[in-house]
Amino acid sequence: MQHTPGAPIAPATPASETALAAAGHESYPTWRALTWFTAFRLLIAFGLVLLFVPALGSAWRAPGALPATGMLALGYTALVLLGAVGSGLRWPGKAEQVQLAVFVDIVAITLIMHHAGGLATGLGLLLAIAVAAAALMMEGRLSLLFASLAALAVLVEQVFIQLHGGPGSGSLTTAGLLGLTFFAVALLGHVLYRRVQAAEQLAARRQVDVADLSKLNEFVIQLLGTGVLVVDGERRVRLLNNAARHLLDVPTAGAGAQLRQITPELAAWLAQHAPARMARDENLVLHGTEIRVSLHLLGPYRSSGALLFLRDQREVARAAQQIKLASLGRLTASIAHNIRNPLSAVGHAGQLLGESPALGAEDIHLLEIIRRNTRRIDEIIESVLQLSRRDRGTPEPIDPAAWLPELAAEIRQAQGLAPETLAAQVAAGTPALTADPRHLHQILSNLCDNAIKHGAPADGPRRIELRARPDPAGGALVEVIDNGPGIAAETAREIFTPFFTTSPSGTGLGLYIARELCEINGIGLEHRAEVGPGACFRLSFPGA
Repeated sequence: MQHTPGAPIAPATPASETALAAAGHESYPTWRALTWFTAFRLLIAFGLVLLFVPALGSAWRAPGALPATGMLALGYTALVLLGAVGSGLRWPGKAEQVQLAVFVDIVAITLIMHHAGGLATGLGLLLAIAVAAAALMMEGRLSLLFASLAALAVLVEQVFIQLHGGPGSGSLTTAGLLGLTFFAVALLGHVLYRRVQAAEQLAARRQVDVADLSKLNEFVIQLLGTGVLVVDGERRVRLLNNAARHLLDVPTAGAGAQLRQITPELAAWLAQHAPARMARDENLVLHGTEIRVSLHLLGPYRSSGALLFLRDQREVARAAQQIKLASLGRLTASIAHNIRNPLSAVGHAGQLLGESPALGAEDIHLLEIIRRNTRRIDEIIESVLQLSRRDRGTPEPIDPAAWLPELAAEIRQAQGLAPETLAAQVAAGTPALTADPRHLHQILSNLCDNAIKHGAPADGPRRIELRARPDPAGGALVEVIDNGPGIAAETAREIFTPFFTTSPSGTGLGLYIARELCEINGIGLEHRAEVGPGACFRLSFPGA
């Protein structure tokens, strides 16, 4: 059963019941019921032929039966056969065929009963069958009319015998009681039909509810972030939701295929652990991704199948990191408040100290360092707070030819580096960099700090370069390149993960904050391993 994501689930309404009827629930009487009714009438007609036609059933015919009885039985059989042909051709309509059949039964059976010996033959009970069929197949409509016709036919037949004489026997009392029986049968058939109809309507509503719940269950399962995989005893896939298809890299639906055709590793793991008859959780590497597999057997036997939940361990780790970062955000807000107060005092003291006339040139230089780093700390605090709030910042065009050398000089002065250790190169034609200056300052400062800590070569002097050049695809590229040992491939996959660090004194947040600030400003940040022996971090600025 397919369901389009986002489509509403239809409740049990008349429209749903109409759709259910269109799917195979016909209005009553159904053609199948009419076929069975015609077959029953044929059985009665053939029985009457055997009973009253001498050539076919002389041993069973009643004593003194008239030849007219056999002719009437043959005529009744012909009319029933004609009705069977009409039922096969489905013409006329179902209701018209039932009404005509009951009317023919009442007339024909009354005439046969009259010529066969009257009420004493017991053929009047066949009229009760016709009345009951009318009550059931006509949904209670016209049931009393056909009961009245049957009762009237019996009374007229008995009155005719009483007035004119004839082969029959019986009394008006017997005819009256038989007529009352017809009415009782009609009423009971009507009540029975109403109960059957109520049961059918309840079953139809339950079927609609079950269909809706099935759609809802499938809709929910398909939208689950956890992979759901169900296999039967033959290890054939019976259910595979979208998350499981993504984790197992199954391009098509996958239902009906053997599990070993989709993922041989998981099939081998299931074959190893399913005989233990117990739930099991284990990490597996499937299609290059570490997946947590939870096995739940659907029964004590292999034929019962198994249910497997698949969870991407990266998502679990990401969720744990988000919890850590949420706690870090609250901690950062508290730290920022407690840092800004003494920082403001330091900045104010620097301003007062700068007003002293007794300061020498060296003192003024040191005071300028205090002011510059005070402003930088304040900007770092604001950037971290904006990172926790995910603010967009205030992007503006930055001229790399003037801004990058100034940044390099500031970092050299703060870190005590020689000019040849950290240099800035801006290629001709490099367009302006669009970003928040405070964010870009922190991004490049974090990258340079990372290069200073981890980019020292085994022999020879350390060199770090800030390069800016036009991007052939449009925009600009800014690279931070060192001549150190580089970053191993295993480590490179984790360097932007928060709290991941290879230094005992590191926090593991520098590169993570740099990447988050890049995302806020729409800048691409990646590690390039193929540029020289060292490490290269590239910032991609979009074009205008």
